[in-house]
Amino acid sequence: MNAPLRIHWRLPQRGEGTGITRSAQARLADTGQPELENQIRFCREAEECGIDSLLTDFGWLKPDSIILATALGLATSRIRFIIAYRSGLMSPTTFVQQLNTLSAMIDGRFSLNVVAGSSPEEQRAYGDFLAHDDRYARTEEFLAVCNAFWREGRAEFDGRHYKIEGGHLLTRFISSDGATAPELLIAGASTQARELAIRQGTCWMMFAQP
Repeated sequence: MNAPLRIHWRLPQRGEGTGITRSAQARLADTGQPELENQIRFCREAEECGIDSLLTDFGWLKPDSIILATALGLATSRIRFIIAYRSGLMSPTTFVQQLNTLSAMIDGRFSLNVVAGSSPEEQRAYGDFLAHDDRYARTEEFLAVCNAFWREGRAEFDGRHYKIEGGHLLTRFISSDGATAPELLIAGASTQARELAIRQGTCWMMFAQP
């Protein structure tokens, strides 16, 4: 059976349209504040155009992706969001609790783009000093705990990076389409990213290449 074609796009960030890169624009403006009025307008236009999902990306020059998706989801009715987030920045229990709460508020209209890391400079700014391969090992454990919560509502885990005892969440993932968990979109060109997507994710995201 062929799956229907779904078109995804990225949510514009503050200052785009000037011809200056996002990073340079953010540094010049010295602000990572959301532009809710413009972004809500863009989301509603995307809904009318039949766009499936918009990416709320993650980084130190941007607003928090989860909170931004919450505000935009409450101001829209159909558009979905791809929430980018980095593993290792919070407990997987807290992460699932936040997202399950969001699902109840916007009818589960989001998927996740879980990223193991970015540049060493940015990772250190978030307090993360793990090497590349270690970040992927931690992400594997992080998603294993998340998936346990989404599949069973509870988690027990004893790993190198996480130890969860008696993990139990009454706030479940809610979606009118019957989904019990968000899609997990794993990006990265490395072998570790591909293997992580196979074991823990829904989809391996790649750039189009020959």
